[in-house]
Amino acid sequence: MTLDMLKKGQIATIKKINADMVLKDRLLSFGIMQDESIELKTHSLAKNTFEVQVGSTLVALREEEAKKIEVKITNNF
Repeated sequence: MTLDMLKKGQIATIKKINADMVLKDRLLSFGIMQDESIELKTHSLAKNTFEVQVGSTLVALREEEAKKIEVKITNNF
């Protein structure tokens, strides 16, 4: 499953990032990396932007970026 499929408030572990090195480096600068915990805080109505929290950092991601991040849900509600 990919990050864009999470529901608000769900927490997941990042399993893989399917992106080129430029995007991987940008995500890494925000703390978004394999085996890190990530929470979907909210998204736009059209689900084309996502606000996620990694550690204490809030990051806004575009839909195409979120679709490149494979995750495994750690809390299911």
